[in-house]
Amino acid sequence: MTEFFMAMIPPTTTHQQKQVTVRNGKPVFYEPEDLKAARAKLMAHLSQHVPDKKYTGPVRLIAKWCFPITENKKDGQYKDTKPDNGNMNKLLEDCLEDLGFYKNDAQIASLIVEKFWAKIPGIYIKIEEV
Repeated sequence: MTEFFMAMIPPTTTHQQKQVTVRNGKPVFYEPEDLKAARAKLMAHLSQHVPDKKYTGPVRLIAKWCFPITENKKDGQYKDTKPDNGNMNKLLEDCLEDLGFYKNDAQIASLIVEKFWAKIPGIYIKIEEV
């Protein structure tokens, strides 16, 4: 099992924000600068927690995103505003794969993603074999 908390302000840019342009009549996908920055931030924080051994079978990924409290919000209150969980977590899953937490994000057989307002912002991650 791998479990850790990354104290940081979570990125709000999502994997969904990839862009496309046309070069020589062919579509070319690219990451805008804010998506590159979000990926780099996640990779830097995650790299400190890479397990010694890559997960090779089915896993459960639990990710709890804790965003800085804004006015009229309480610590631990569920966040129901953008970014949405699916797009937000895809970038995290790709970064975990790129760093070698598991072979492929298709191994995620169970996924629990939650987002909250929190006094201490960051991302709690737990990966376990199932």
